[in-house]
Amino acid sequence: MFKKYLRKSEFTSLEDFQKNFEIIVPDRFNFAYDVVDKYASVAPCKRAMCWVNDKGETHEFTFADLKKASDQTASYFQSLGIQRGDKVMLILKRRYEFWFSILALHKIGAVGVPATHLLTHKDIRYRNNAAGIKMIVAVAEPNIVNNINQAMAKSPSVEKLVAVGDATPPGWLSLHKGMEKAVPFVRPEGNEAQENTDISLLYFTSGTTAEPKMVAHNFTYPLSHIVTAKYWQNVQDNGLHLTVSDTGWAKSVWGKLYGQWLAGSAVFVYDFEKFTPADLLEKIDTFKITSLCAPPTIYRFLIREDLTQYNLSALKSASVAGEPLNPIIYDTFYKQTGLKLKEGFGQTETAVQIANFPGMEPKPGSTGVPSPIFDIRLVNNEGMPCIDGEVGEITIHTAEKVPVGLFMGYYRDQEKTASCYYGGNYHTGDLAWRDEDGYYWFVGRLDDVIKSSGYRIGPFEVENALMTHLAVVECAITAVPDEIRGQVVKATIILAPEYRPGDEDLVQQIQDHVKSVTAPYKYPRIIDFVTELPKTISGKIRRVEIREGIV
Repeated sequence: MFKKYLRKSEFTSLEDFQKNFEIIVPDRFNFAYDVVDKYASVAPCKRAMCWVNDKGETHEFTFADLKKASDQTASYFQSLGIQRGDKVMLILKRRYEFWFSILALHKIGAVGVPATHLLTHKDIRYRNNAAGIKMIVAVAEPNIVNNINQAMAKSPSVEKLVAVGDATPPGWLSLHKGMEKAVPFVRPEGNEAQENTDISLLYFTSGTTAEPKMVAHNFTYPLSHIVTAKYWQNVQDNGLHLTVSDTGWAKSVWGKLYGQWLAGSAVFVYDFEKFTPADLLEKIDTFKITSLCAPPTIYRFLIREDLTQYNLSALKSASVAGEPLNPIIYDTFYKQTGLKLKEGFGQTETAVQIANFPGMEPKPGSTGVPSPIFDIRLVNNEGMPCIDGEVGEITIHTAEKVPVGLFMGYYRDQEKTASCYYGGNYHTGDLAWRDEDGYYWFVGRLDDVIKSSGYRIGPFEVENALMTHLAVVECAITAVPDEIRGQVVKATIILAPEYRPGDEDLVQQIQDHVKSVTAPYKYPRIIDFVTELPKTISGKIRRVEIREGIV
């Protein structure tokens, strides 16, 4: 399916891929019609999704199944007054109704606003009013329902609440009952038909330093994930791909929807309440997962298991994103599975920007090389191109054109949009350096880089060194003000169970270890031991809380 949207799909080398890859954008592209419904027409029995949960339930969906379900859902949503451009929040965890709903919204030309089930009533109220949410579709679990109900008193734009579950809360409607009674769906035409430039998705960022921003993507955005799925995750036609992510995060459309189906792979969805490494490995074994993508934390737990107890022979590719990958995880996973983890970098605002693609040898700890759909430019403080080895900000050149996959801007926030779109570039706010082979090495967010005695120290490089010490399970590096040096390095560490914070020599041992594996000036002069690290609801470490002394 993806080949019809490319000038060329097979490449003889990495250089050929980077130079000649080009996406063909139709005049009016709609993923639901042009991919899902097209498959339903030409290959109705082709597997699209395998869904299982931690209670032993299993459901398989063909593309014909998804067309039918999304048509019913679209018709029902229309009966509730949902039209082109309306904002609908989806709080559906990993329930398969998320796929019914997101496809239905695409068909109507409405805007999907995926959200995590971890939101409080204040979070929901903020999102309702910021985006102008018209309807919420949510799993009918008590905590989720209570938070939504509490938010309603000060959410005047929300007109309907739709529940997914066995019981329908008072004042709510039932999605499945509505689907059963829906009239045949008719595709909108004329003024009701969506355009490529319409908003299709709104994502709220994690909000590590301020109120979450609203990232707007248009209807061509799914095409950018051909690179994500086919050329980074290396999904296979008729394969089965697993991305570990809740549907509330952009990572889900990166790995559980657009690119995978464009490339012909089915998606595997494991709906669980509590992550257990052994359970995930059992699913990879039992269902013969062919490609896997997960954040480093997941791999950190997997490599602590006895992988010889599982048949992972069907797994042909493993990729990692969400946080920088520590080389120790790469090395251990490779020794245990023979698979080289392929790291990738991107943002909610983009598709994958930098990654390890076919035709290149991954370097442990390197993010890889730029995606061919983005003109990546590394620039210094003066906005000039960086030389090899020089740390600079990752930017995407947009002076000539805005590439497919780059967001439209921050919804209802022109000032914030202008703060990152300037000088002919989109500024990511992330720092990296490039080696002589063209590989990029992530340093950290601009706000997280430590300036000590004239040196710039990236938190990630120190965290890498710490993670090679047996005592360290997880860590975060931040800056502490210092009268002499300006700033000094502080390490906040979660210890392995066999180590105790009270061990007199442990701090010195850890400091000496860092000095032995990286430049000595980078060692942490201050070390705190904690039982947990502050994180956003998407699982990213909130270094700002550590800096402010909240931990």
